[in-house]
Amino acid sequence: MPEYTTPMRDVQFVLKELLHSGDHYEKLPSEEALGDDLLDAILNEAAKFAENVLAPLNREGDEQGCQWQQGEVITPPGFKEAYQQYVEGAWPGLSASVEYGGQGLPGSLGVVISELVGTANWSWGMYPGLSIGAVRCIEAHGSDEQKDIYLNKLVEGTWTGTMCLTEAHSGSDLGLLRSKAEPRADGSYNISGTKIFISAGEHDMAENILHMVLARLPDAPAGTKGISLFIVPKFMPDHEGNVGERNSVSCGSIEHKMGIKGSATCVLNFDDATGFMVGEANTGLTQMFTMMNAARLGTAIQGLCMSEGAYQGAVAYARERLQMRALTGPKNPDGPADPIIVHPDVRRMLMTQKAITEGQRAFLYWIALLVDKAAYGNEQEYQDADNLLALLTPIAKAFCTETGFEVANLGVQVLGGHGYIREHGMEQIVRDGRIATVYEGTTGIQALDLIGRKVLGSGGKLLKGFTKQVYHYCQDHHKEDAMKEFIEPLQKCNKEWGDLTMAIGEKAMENPDEAGAAAVDYLMYGGYLVLAYMWAQSAKVALDKLDGGTEEEAYYRSKVQTARFYFQRILPRTLSHFASAKAGAEAVMAIDEDNFIF
Repeated sequence: MPEYTTPMRDVQFVLKELLHSGDHYEKLPSEEALGDDLLDAILNEAAKFAENVLAPLNREGDEQGCQWQQGEVITPPGFKEAYQQYVEGAWPGLSASVEYGGQGLPGSLGVVISELVGTANWSWGMYPGLSIGAVRCIEAHGSDEQKDIYLNKLVEGTWTGTMCLTEAHSGSDLGLLRSKAEPRADGSYNISGTKIFISAGEHDMAENILHMVLARLPDAPAGTKGISLFIVPKFMPDHEGNVGERNSVSCGSIEHKMGIKGSATCVLNFDDATGFMVGEANTGLTQMFTMMNAARLGTAIQGLCMSEGAYQGAVAYARERLQMRALTGPKNPDGPADPIIVHPDVRRMLMTQKAITEGQRAFLYWIALLVDKAAYGNEQEYQDADNLLALLTPIAKAFCTETGFEVANLGVQVLGGHGYIREHGMEQIVRDGRIATVYEGTTGIQALDLIGRKVLGSGGKLLKGFTKQVYHYCQDHHKEDAMKEFIEPLQKCNKEWGDLTMAIGEKAMENPDEAGAAAVDYLMYGGYLVLAYMWAQSAKVALDKLDGGTEEEAYYRSKVQTARFYFQRILPRTLSHFASAKAGAEAVMAIDEDNFIF
């Protein structure tokens, strides 16, 4: 099993040197200034918890899984105890409002903690993960009474939250959901229906679970415009806000899954359960997007977690495994063979893992800072950040999970036959991570959201906000000789993505299928461009450090070398995505449905 070690140096590089988080945090309203000392202390404590508490539970959580017994779910050994340590350490309230018992620190810091927790043990991390979205949703849309009853409990971690959207017949098409909400005389509602695929929908780790449920009122219009949002507690709070009587919501079963077996994925039955409407009637989908956007970014982090875990395992193995001699002569002359890390194809795989992993980290931490700006900035800062988030969120979710799964598979490949064996843990990363491209909206759905709603739907406005930023960066550095190998291809791809947008948009005006057929290739092109932008900036930081003299020459030289690998060996993938996206819908749509035969 790979032994997880927090990649602290790279975390520090991205936060402090690339993104200048110290300057960012100084501008945010906070009860306590987040200086370097406090930031380092928090990161070090999170690293200890991830490495020493969560990582040792990862394999057993996979092997033991969750147990369903007459509607109750028993989590794997050690999970409950680890959660109690998590609560005692006040981690659930790290970035929650001080008003409700949180520490009031920036949400971007919570994203970093999520990476550490998720890489160490993704299954465990899913239990507290959705509570963050529930807090955000109630804080943004709930009544004062709902905030008073629920937020403190969620923030302190004694209660957890879920997101109940999907039903068996509807999948991702929420307009088809059938769950009902019948009004009562006291202002509450009878909630009836069955929800599936509910992560952490039932467990033994917290004393209560708040289900955020989408359902329809009797007179609701059809489709997504007729959906309302309700809080449905597992246990009803009493007059003092503590756990009271059991509500009529039950876990009918848990799914038997390919991976993340330590996370309970539940079928929940609501049988005239008591629920409380959040906000106004028939606006539930808009409110739920507060949770859904948080969940999409959380799932993007899973892509990074897959990548980091697989990379660490592959590097450790490649350094120790002796097999064959190097093509240029023995590198380990005193041994029977050379370590496989000297072989070009193994290095290709390791460098692909490294370039994607570190690029993902830079991308996702940048998005996390944008979320801070959207929450706390002035009107212009909010608008700029919100526009970038609208464009980049579907790219982050889809691209980082797709490439994360690629990196996980490369981890198996580096280990060869041993990668296929459970004891080494690499196949678990593949199984745990495979769901990431599916839940919280498949890659195809994210791609349609990007090209349809965000790019073409905004008349190109959201796209221009990003491509202009890249353009100005290129203009600022194109005369620097050391940066030309990064700036010139970045500039070319930035323009080419705009040209591709125009070509698809023109064809989509005549035939909407053109956008649908091009969508995934279009998104992946955008993902590789975003990572190129992050790698160009990373290379600039590293080159400046090397020019100025540094005691960490090897580290910064590695950054430049990895950036060079990315631009030479990974960014050219955009060529095939460009050609495929531009090829049109005919080859995709031409065949009759009857010809899809076995």
